[in-house]
Amino acid sequence: MDVIDISIIVIYVLLTLFIGIWVSKKASNGLESYFLGGNNIKWYYLGLSNGSGMFDVSGTAWMVGILFLYGAKSFMFMWLWPVWNQVFLMMFLAVWIRRSNIMTGSEWILTRFGDGRSGRASHSIVAIFAVVSAVGFIAYFFEGTGKFLTIILPWDIPLELGDVLLLTSEQSYALIIIFLTTIYTVKGGMFSVVATEVLQYIIMVIAGILVAGYTFFAISDVEISMVISDEWRSIFFGGELETHWSNKFQAFNDLIDTEGYKMFGAFIGMSLFKGFFASIAGPVPSYDFQRILSTRTVKEAAYMSGFTNLVLYIPRYLLVTGIVVIALVVLAPEMSANPGLVGSDLEVILPKVINHHIPVGVKGLLLAGLLAAFMSTFSAFVNSSPAYIVNDIYKKYFKPKASNRHYIKASYIASFFVVGLGVCMGFFADSINSLTLWISSALYGGYVASNFLKWIWWRFNGWGYFWGMVAGLLIASIQFILDQNKENFIEGTFWYDLSHIHVIYLFPLIFGFSLLGSFLGTYLSKPTETEVLKSFYKEVKPWGWWKPIHTLLKNEDSSFGKNNDFWFDMMNCAIGIVWQSSMILLPIYFIIRDYPKAILTLVVFLITSIILKYTWLDKVKKIPN
Repeated sequence: MDVIDISIIVIYVLLTLFIGIWVSKKASNGLESYFLGGNNIKWYYLGLSNGSGMFDVSGTAWMVGILFLYGAKSFMFMWLWPVWNQVFLMMFLAVWIRRSNIMTGSEWILTRFGDGRSGRASHSIVAIFAVVSAVGFIAYFFEGTGKFLTIILPWDIPLELGDVLLLTSEQSYALIIIFLTTIYTVKGGMFSVVATEVLQYIIMVIAGILVAGYTFFAISDVEISMVISDEWRSIFFGGELETHWSNKFQAFNDLIDTEGYKMFGAFIGMSLFKGFFASIAGPVPSYDFQRILSTRTVKEAAYMSGFTNLVLYIPRYLLVTGIVVIALVVLAPEMSANPGLVGSDLEVILPKVINHHIPVGVKGLLLAGLLAAFMSTFSAFVNSSPAYIVNDIYKKYFKPKASNRHYIKASYIASFFVVGLGVCMGFFADSINSLTLWISSALYGGYVASNFLKWIWWRFNGWGYFWGMVAGLLIASIQFILDQNKENFIEGTFWYDLSHIHVIYLFPLIFGFSLLGSFLGTYLSKPTETEVLKSFYKEVKPWGWWKPIHTLLKNEDSSFGKNNDFWFDMMNCAIGIVWQSSMILLPIYFIIRDYPKAILTLVVFLITSIILKYTWLDKVKKIPN
């Protein structure tokens, strides 16, 4: 690595630490200041921070791999996350969430189910879910960043005591970066996280533009056309995927056949099904939720969610597509000549391209950008998860009347505890990857049903929420056990077939059991107290089946109106999904020089933007502060 690249990385790290610690004095005024920035941070800074937190290294490497293999259709794989969550938040959910004026996602649950036994049970399980998922993701970051930095950086820095190896180079790198990130995150809370993430976002955008620009001028149209096919460029599909690669690259066609997405029509249908319910359920209790609660007003919560969509996808896919085009032209011939290594090689496309095919200076900025991507995502989790420990568990059940200084110190301890636990789990790399995939896929199926019903159905109560989550967790655990032992089942048996089903196709099963738990828990227990339901419905005002509560409020106040915007909100969400997809496809088509499709995508982006100006933005402007 050239001294210029090293200098850029060192300057970035020092600048991040300086900014994070410099603004930390603002976080000492209490828990609200520490975890929510005192609801005094401007919405566009929070939007940049939110976008930066989603710009993670692991996700970027995954996007590089699927775009390389599947082409333009790969944007639909994003629906697995689901990225529509940001669209639904933008259209109505951010407004509903922000109206509660609370601090965490689990505390929000108490506004829906009350502070009785059932409310506390649902409140506790959300807090546990938030902490467990944060620990799992921190462990995944520990593993991922160590491997990434070991491939990229030229130094071997294992820690040895005599002849005993205490830490590998991967673990040493990961610990250094995690330690530096934890310092400013713990010290400054939300203020430091947002300030450093805005800096990190700027660096990531610059890196993406430079990589895309280098690719555009260093690689010709002819070189690109010799590798990618018309099917690779197309976003249209039938029941099965057509041949994406020419015979010269048959190894990649063979890999597609074994990935589990060959029946693409069924896969997309299931992604649409999951995407709708997962998005309408709202964000998981994590940093995304914290950004919404940190906004100054209800109106700004909607602005922030819309701005996150706008700032995230185009710069991210400039970087991703730039890397992929270099890999297609330079690495694809070499990789296809070694079919046995194709699958594993896809995982290291990103570091291979950075190491060998990015010029001096650009490499330093790109590495600083990817380091920023890791640090921003990591700091977002470290800031959000201790809020659930301190505010929702420690303060509520153990020490409800301590000083602000005491709670801030408790937050420091909770942060180090969560990071330490995540790092300890990170040493068990083989199991952590599976655990993280389980948390983000199967377990999410259990989360969706309860959190979907809490918005739309007045009769749904705290015990329904609790048992819906437990039922989903149980089925997700069985899926995890089957997946870990799938090689031990006899081929052709029921258990063998079940264990080899891709987790996306098991989503309806997990969702169904969670719904069953939700309904049984609800109907076998008393409804939530009427006053709690009236307060929630009057404050949040969701659409759905709330007629008995609406009637009570209408009798008390004849001017009270019902939310009749369901179909209007769904129309906006459909337009928003097209708008969001156009921002992913636009940089892809531009960098692969498919100008007709790029122009068509740009037209779609402009038309949907104009429509949303009238159907969404003008409506948001009328929301009272």
